[in-house]
Amino acid sequence: MTRALAWLAAAWIAFAAQAADVPYLTGRVVDTAEILKPETRKQLGEQLRQHEQKTTHQVAVLTVPTLDGESVEEYAVRVFEQWKLGQKGKDNGVLVLVVPQDRRMRIEVGYGLEGTLPDAIAARIIRNVMTPRFKDGDYDGGIVAGVNAIVAQLDGKPSEALVADASSSTRKSEFIPAPDMALHEKVLFGAFIFGIIGLFTFIGIVTPGIGWFLYFFLIPFWAMFPVAIFGSATTFYILIAYLVGFPLAKLLVSRSDWHRKAATDMKKKGHANIGGFTIGGSSSGSNWSSSSSSGGGFSGGGGSSGGGGASGSW
Repeated sequence: MTRALAWLAAAWIAFAAQAADVPYLTGRVVDTAEILKPETRKQLGEQLRQHEQKTTHQVAVLTVPTLDGESVEEYAVRVFEQWKLGQKGKDNGVLVLVVPQDRRMRIEVGYGLEGTLPDAIAARIIRNVMTPRFKDGDYDGGIVAGVNAIVAQLDGKPSEALVADASSSTRKSEFIPAPDMALHEKVLFGAFIFGIIGLFTFIGIVTPGIGWFLYFFLIPFWAMFPVAIFGSATTFYILIAYLVGFPLAKLLVSRSDWHRKAATDMKKKGHANIGGFTIGGSSSGSNWSSSSSSGGGFSGGGGSSGGGGASGSW
């Protein structure tokens, strides 16, 4: 037991050593990555000081060279917790975090401002205002424009870029954008999602009888789950491919000899063997069990931030 605790302690120390440090809050602009000009830091600091005097909102800017593998969301929450941005009881703080070497950024919003600066608006500021300038290497312009857009939104005067984007979204019925995840996160999440609904889709295609029930049952899953990876625009086409592809695949499979034999066995014996698995049985419903086993089978089974805001990359 003592040895196990020692290993856990060592693992925690190793993790803590790898996590990026949170710098001291030395001002409203903490440029540890040194990507801002001195006059830009001074201008932003004065602008945010005046905004805090007028509204009590605390907006801070932090640049960090790299997070050494830590997610920008987790790091932003750690900074918020240590810096305690926003007035106690109001939780009206905002953190603008930029990580140039990782090409990541985040706008972290305190509880009290989530209604004024919702996630969708923070995402638009990142996408429309900051990202284009960062792609051109203009960190000063991107951060200044981003801060201006945030302050304008908090003052109830959204910037022209956000108003134009919102009206364009209304006219075009903009789809839900794909979430901002790293490639390895999309692969892992996709393997989980498509592994599950893909398995049941395959079962539906090859199984006589129950297949069409699964076809209709899985429609909501194909319509919603891929949104978490690709966004709704791509998911729409995935759903169309499923709606058309499933019947075609089932039609092709139904013409095969083994499928005809399985359908006949289901009618005569109440069960059939497909690919080493037995479908059906003595119960009234269909169940799957491995023909190589004795039974079993499977079944589906101060100020603070609440994580609100948005992240982006360039």
